[in-house]
Amino acid sequence: MFIFRYREGTNLNLAALADDGRAYRLEAPDLMTLVRQAREAGDTTADFVRSRLREDLRIDVPAHSLDLATPLDAPEVWAAGVTYQRSREARNFEATEGREDKETFYDKVYDAERPELFLKSTAARTVGPGELVCLRRDSSWQVPEAELGLVLDRTGAIVGYTVGNDMSCRDIEGQNPLYLPQAKIWRRSCSIGPYVRLAETVADPYALGIACRIYRGGEKVVDETANTNQLKRRLDELVRFLIRDNEVFDGTVLLTGTCLVPPNQFTLQSGDRIEIEIEGIGTLANTAVYADEWEAKLA
Repeated sequence: MFIFRYREGTNLNLAALADDGRAYRLEAPDLMTLVRQAREAGDTTADFVRSRLREDLRIDVPAHSLDLATPLDAPEVWAAGVTYQRSREARNFEATEGREDKETFYDKVYDAERPELFLKSTAARTVGPGELVCLRRDSSWQVPEAELGLVLDRTGAIVGYTVGNDMSCRDIEGQNPLYLPQAKIWRRSCSIGPYVRLAETVADPYALGIACRIYRGGEKVVDETANTNQLKRRLDELVRFLIRDNEVFDGTVLLTGTCLVPPNQFTLQSGDRIEIEIEGIGTLANTAVYADEWEAKLA
């Protein structure tokens, strides 16, 4: 069972995609209201939604053909770092200018009890499927990071899973770890969607294939695959540290780190199309441009 939102004129509608591929409009205003209503009724969210799929609410076109938006307005998007061996290797490459024999703080955090967690984005900085993500003008080494996203309630309970793109500047982060916020946070530097798959319908979140494909001028220039079974840390472990002495809001998204890093010689260019696919959850597609190009499109 998948939850998504789509635009219809000036309206933003909540909808469900059932297991048979049929889409239905929902009467709740947003995902977290739906979760609360299900709990009050003593149901799982998936069962609650199934009980409300009526023929008169059926959407007559395929969900992917709709004008899809972010599946929820995440008040905050947090992210975890160095949770996969591939990420550890990439961060070390950045920090040591390619030396593989030198231990760094990334090695230490990979093995430490406490994970790396950082604030990635806010609702105003986060875009949805089909929208433009932005590149930084002061970086010459930029990549998308394909990540499994956890949708949380205020207690830290995982209510669903989504696809996330943690846009990152490898050169800025590699220069100095204190530059991490600048390497991670800027306008339109995060995307999520297109769906939230409800947690109770995912049999094993540690067995999901992940793919990242990048197209330039219609030609595929990056095609990487991995699996969440390579994740070093447990999902509940990451959540437990996030909520420790911290206020977490309903609908917060926690990106769980990347196991896919494009080749070291690769950097995004304006016009590149990014596709991130997570098995059983969906494919998130965005095109990268510079901020002034995005602003020109709005004019």
